[in-house]
Amino acid sequence: MSADEPQDGSTEEDEELRYFVRVGQTDLDGTKSVERSLTELNGIGTRTARFVADTVGIDRTATFGALDDEVIEEVVDVVENLSEHAPEWMANRRNDFYTGETTHETGSELDQRRRYDINRMKMIDSYKGARHKRGQKVRGQRTKSTGRTEGTIGVNVEEIREEAAEEAAAEEEEDEL
Repeated sequence: MSADEPQDGSTEEDEELRYFVRVGQTDLDGTKSVERSLTELNGIGTRTARFVADTVGIDRTATFGALDDEVIEEVVDVVENLSEHAPEWMANRRNDFYTGETTHETGSELDQRRRYDINRMKMIDSYKGARHKRGQKVRGQRTKSTGRTEGTIGVNVEEIREEAAEEAAAEEEEDEL
């Protein structure tokens, strides 16, 4: 018996385990539970992952890669068409600016929509757009003491010690001459 083989005799289960499950354009970890694996997908949180598991009718703690192919296809279908299965309040993109539709975006579509929204705010020069342009905080956070990006604030003790050591070395060289 080698160290790689499990001692409980579960080699048959490991052969049927799918280590990667493809949802949209993302590979999810098949060794984790359904709930934890779905939360790796951008746009799906814990609550949405639980809703997906309940909609499909599977245990959310079941190993995602060990499920049957048909069940995995059902999960993928529910995730890709979540706005049809979930209530309207659960969607992450309600009343789209251009279409007025309520959808739930996941993966790279969510990033793309967010970029479009930020660019639209910058173009119309709204308050949030102006803050985005300047690289400042957008949602009303304090800026007096946080969010500083211009170098070190306060006293840099190491730099002072290095300068003092250089001055001492320069004085010693002058004394020797």
